This record gives sequence, structure tokens and C-alpha cells, in this order.
Amino acid sequence: MSAKALLDLSPAVAEALAARRPVVALESTIITHGMPYPKNLETALMLEAAVAERGAVPATIAVIEGRFRVGLERAELEQLARLSGGVVKASRRDLSAVAARGGSAGTTVAATMYIAELAGLEIFATGGIGGVHRGAEETFDISADLVELGRTRLAVVCAGAKSILDIGKTVEYLESQGVAVCGYRCDEFPAFYARTSGHRIDHRFDGARDLARMIRLQREIGPGGVLIANPIPEAHALDADAIEKRIGEAIVEARAQGIEKKDVTPFLLGRIVEMTEGRSLEANMALARNNASLAAEIAVELARL
Repeated sequence: MSAKALLDLSPAVAEALAARRPVVALESTIITHGMPYPKNLETALMLEAAVAERGAVPATIAVIEGRFRVGLERAELEQLARLSGGVVKASRRDLSAVAARGGSAGTTVAATMYIAELAGLEIFATGGIGGVHRGAEETFDISADLVELGRTRLAVVCAGAKSILDIGKTVEYLESQGVAVCGYRCDEFPAFYARTSGHRIDHRFDGARDLARMIRLQREIGPGGVLIANPIPEAHALDADAIEKRIGEAIVEARAQGIEKKDVTPFLLGRIVEMTEGRSLEANMALARNNASLAAEIAVELARL
């Protein structure tokens, strides 16, 4: 069986692709593992609305009963949201196992990228990418997101890498993978909750049309995709020093409790929500919406090329 045989496109996505109208891929781990219910459902619907408002078709991606679904109906979004934490968090390596047993899963950035490219999509909006974890020189804990960005010719809009990561090493690893990294109206790689990280970006773009042209060229040149760093809106950004302190405390707790690998990120993000009394959750929602809006603007320009 070919991987494409597992694809199910929603009618709206199938019609848009056939007519060469703009489509934006959205991930589903923000629903299944990123937030508690009902905030996760509210966020998923908000992201889809943000894409639609800018003239593109939203395509939330997940594995449903062994099928790679591109575009979910409201009932399916709600079902995933109610199962928050109760389904598999699937990276690309997990897709075959989940599909073989007819299971369901939220898709990470890496898995969403793979399925989106398989379906013929060009652009994907997420919150923040995974990256090189702190202490990776001992643990070798490096997100599959970075490897996937190096081999999948898709554009990904994000608010940089999650602040819980080693951002300097993440930027270096992206360079090693041949990923084209550019900043949207910024000169530094953003740090998810904070607008800056101290790590400069080589290429800056101030308009969606120029970004669309670059994305098309990168699809020809390769080898990998384009990572578009879009800082969190200023009104929702958190103080970089304060959030760094909270992250350090949460990392110590995670190590003390023996939490590791793919369980680390959801634990740390959850603890930071508690430590910031919900402000980090509000920031997460704001940056995700901002990224979805930008991705839709770029998708519209891609459709015009």
C-alpha cells in the first residue's frame, strides 16, 4: 500500500487544491497535547477562522482511525479535543505504526509536514517548532522537526523555537540541515514567548509576496523547506528574563520526576502555564493565531504566482 492511499482530503480541501486556491495546513498536537479541553478546541477553531479570514482554506491534519486526514470537520475537531492527552502524539516515525493498527493521533510538526507535502500543500502554520533540547550534548535529544525541515519542501510559519529549547544550537542545526530560515519583519530568531533570542537571522522579508517567491524557488533548489520566523505580537510577548527563570525551574522539576523524550515538552509547557498564572497560554494562543494569519496571506500570494 502506498502512503498516498492512506490520504483522505476533506471536500473543502480537495476542491481548493483542484481549483488551485490557497490552502494552509495546521497541526493537531496543539489540540491533543498542547492545551486542556475546552481551550484546545477554542484554539483549533480560532486558527481555522484566522486562515479563512485571510482568504485561504484551513486544513487541520490528524490521523483518524488509521487514515491521514487533511481537513477535519467540526465534530472531528471536538472529538480530538475531548481526548486531550488520550491519543498518540505522532511524529513521522509513528505514522506507520498508528496507521497499521487503525489508530488515531495528533500530528507533530514533523508528521504534519510529511502529510501536508504528501497531499500537495505548500505552507503550514504552527506555534513553535521543536529543536535541540538543553543538554543535548549528553542526551542527543534533538527534535525530528528539524530533520523533517531538512528533507520536506514545505514552508513552515512559526514563532521560532519553543523557549524551553537551546535556541542557539537549534539555529545551528537548521543551518546544517540546509533549511532556508528567514525572518518576517525581524532580524533575530524569535523565542516563542519572547520576540527576540539574541540569535540573528541572515535573511529578512517584509512582505508576503516576496516570501511566496522565495518559497517557490526553494522548492526548486532544495534540499529542504523554508522556515519563516514570525515573532509573537508585541502586546502578548512575555519578559524574556522572567520566562527564562520559569523554564529553568520547570526543567529541574522534569529531571527530578524522570520525565524525558517526547513527554518533556508538554510537561514543561504545562508547568509554565501554571507558573505564569495562565499568561503563557494566552501568549501561545496569540502567536499561533498570528502565524495562521501570516501563512494564509502567503498562501494567497502563492496561489497568484
